[in-house]
Amino acid sequence: MDRVDKINYYLDIAEAVTRRGTCLRNNYGSVIVKNDEIISTGYTGAPRGRKNCLDLGYCRRKQNDTPSGAGYEMCRSVHSEQNAIISAKRKDMIGATLYLVGINKRNDEYVSDNYPCTLCKRMIINAGIEKVVMRDNKTEYRIEEVKKWIEEDDTLN
Repeated sequence: MDRVDKINYYLDIAEAVTRRGTCLRNNYGSVIVKNDEIISTGYTGAPRGRKNCLDLGYCRRKQNDTPSGAGYEMCRSVHSEQNAIISAKRKDMIGATLYLVGINKRNDEYVSDNYPCTLCKRMIINAGIEKVVMRDNKTEYRIEEVKKWIEEDDTLN
């Protein structure tokens, strides 16, 4: 039996976390790791106590044909990255890595071009997270250095 590499190990955990998600479009799982220790996890879902799309049986963004990456103000969910960040202490996140996996709920395939939204990027920067690892398929992934997001400020455009 082959032993899974460390990056895919944490991505596999993030993928398991997606199964708690309640979005009807795409469910994401995030795992924040520092010094080989899991700091926190997060999945896509409505704020505590509020009804989620899975239970309501509809998604407002889907009903309005809102394209992916737009209209987040209509979304009931808190993103997985946000949930992982608010569940951790900032001092524990400084220099950490966030592992991110997205599953398309319409076909149960990986969201191969997953990427944190602009708001999540801001939160990741302020949390002090150093790297984000995003799964493209079961064994392939991309690694982004957060300092690049700071240097290449996309909010100036």
